[in-house]
Amino acid sequence: MARLRGPGGCPWDREQTFDTIKPYTLEEAYEVLEAIDDRDWDELTGELGDLLLQVLFYSEMAQEENRFSIDDVLDRLCNKLIGRHPHVFGDVKADTPAEVLRNWQTLKAEEKKKRSRDSGESGGKSDHPESVLAGVSSAMPSLMEAYKISSRVAHVGFDWPNIEGLFEKLDEETQELRQNLAEYPAPGPLPESRSGVAGARGVKISPELRTRLEDEVGDLFFVLVNIARYLSLDPESALRRTNRKFRRRFQYLEERLRAQGRKPAEASLEELESLWQESKLREQP
Repeated sequence: MARLRGPGGCPWDREQTFDTIKPYTLEEAYEVLEAIDDRDWDELTGELGDLLLQVLFYSEMAQEENRFSIDDVLDRLCNKLIGRHPHVFGDVKADTPAEVLRNWQTLKAEEKKKRSRDSGESGGKSDHPESVLAGVSSAMPSLMEAYKISSRVAHVGFDWPNIEGLFEKLDEETQELRQNLAEYPAPGPLPESRSGVAGARGVKISPELRTRLEDEVGDLFFVLVNIARYLSLDPESALRRTNRKFRRRFQYLEERLRAQGRKPAEASLEELESLWQESKLREQP
């Protein structure tokens, strides 16, 4: 890894960062799980090596920044194994797996408290191996699988010539969803408590319509994944970022209402929207 990342090494390896490697780490972890599920021991050997490569990659990049090295990673692991197995390396008694787990959880909690004090914080493979899509695991998250599928077919020329084609496809899929929604019954009134979501307001639809709607929503997701790929963005990372953003803004809304002795369910939709817009304004530079 040092040679691959060093002068005269691999151009691709040299340009990678902690953030660009993240999607590969998740992918390799899911491929390990798939090999285990398939009991494919030969494949598991390779997949574990690929997963280990991620550890080596991060460690090499960290060492370049004088943060830590692979030796530090292994030392930390050894210390953790010894520290969490006092029934093996110490005098603690644990004769059953249940006792071991109880000790493990207790030790983890103690370690977490110590870290808080120290930091000053409070409180199966494809049946078509000849296919371009062979090797794209169906066990990975759906967004990642869609990204891998679209990338594979794009590499053989099955792609939109420009991003405008993708936006046209997005419009097309949106219209198809709207057409199917013509059969969707009007939802009942939102309960006073607003404890339910729109889809839980007593609306009942046929299995056939549900399947069609699921297909159309899936098509929309797939086009959006293609837009992300076209822009060289990882859809998983993009959605995680949006999830964090939504959490942050909604929790701000809750904090403002809590200061008034209220909960979101006790506020009007107009109040909630006003606080939501306020939370957005706070994040603008």
